[in-house]
Amino acid sequence: MKLAETVTFAGGMLDRAAELRGGDLAPTIAEYGAETILMWRGKPLVQEGDLAPLVRIGLDHPALKGARRLLLGREGPGGDERLIFAHDISHWTPGGDLEELNTFLDSTEQRHPELPDTQVFAELRRIMVQLDPQDAALATTARALFGWHDTHKFCSRCGAASDMVQSGWQRSCSVCEAHHFPRTDPVVIMLITHGNSTLLGRSPSWPEGMYSLLAGFVEPGETLEAAVRREVYEETRVRVGAVSYLASQPWPFPASLMIGCRGEALSQEITVDPIEIEDAIWVTREDVMEAFAGRHPFLAPAREGAIAQFLLRNWLADTLD
Repeated sequence: MKLAETVTFAGGMLDRAAELRGGDLAPTIAEYGAETILMWRGKPLVQEGDLAPLVRIGLDHPALKGARRLLLGREGPGGDERLIFAHDISHWTPGGDLEELNTFLDSTEQRHPELPDTQVFAELRRIMVQLDPQDAALATTARALFGWHDTHKFCSRCGAASDMVQSGWQRSCSVCEAHHFPRTDPVVIMLITHGNSTLLGRSPSWPEGMYSLLAGFVEPGETLEAAVRREVYEETRVRVGAVSYLASQPWPFPASLMIGCRGEALSQEITVDPIEIEDAIWVTREDVMEAFAGRHPFLAPAREGAIAQFLLRNWLADTLD
């Protein structure tokens, strides 16, 4: 496995079992067994603690009443034919304050009355580095798929209500017979370097002092290289020359594939577009090292587990491949 595949959400060995999606799953379940993971409003159910393994429960558990179900696949290699599903119980309303839900710093946890108190629904971005690669792959796939279904309930061709089919991997319209498939939006995220320095920016909604790599959506008719150069220039007016691919990361918040690239800056003068970002700065390797160590006077590192921090750490270690 390449180093690039060790980024969070990218290292699982899920067998997606696409050949089973359109058929009757009951015989396979009866022969090999099945378990499910549980989602609530984008949060996976995990075991409470410093390590947060996903909770797997049986398909007959009472907490699944009224839940939506989709097939994730088989757990992985090694001859294990057991199926793994995901159920969404977002119809359930817990007590407590829900204002932080799906926010950048959501630290709330929810407990379901029919599940043990040690099992909680937790924000995936907060616990992602506590999950092993397989659990991370399951959680990100489930969150992305359920999120897509939530926002694509109607046919984009005729406007009629569409139905979930193919074990959750497709929606079909019974009126015009159009088929719709889960959406993933490509986003370039750029390690732009000039000598010993790299270019960082920040969004106004981020925690104080937090800076990260610049990023932006790939537009229709655009290559990854062109997207890197355009986004950097739009946000900072910095010109970029050579661009190369480094790594990618599924990012289901709500439906992106982060495509990590490296670019060589041809200029250094920054003119920030305030509509795009709040600030942009050049920082040295020493600055980034101090930020990771918590010793920099103002610079806070990108979120742990995000591809931005992965790329920066490997830039510092000269291990980008």
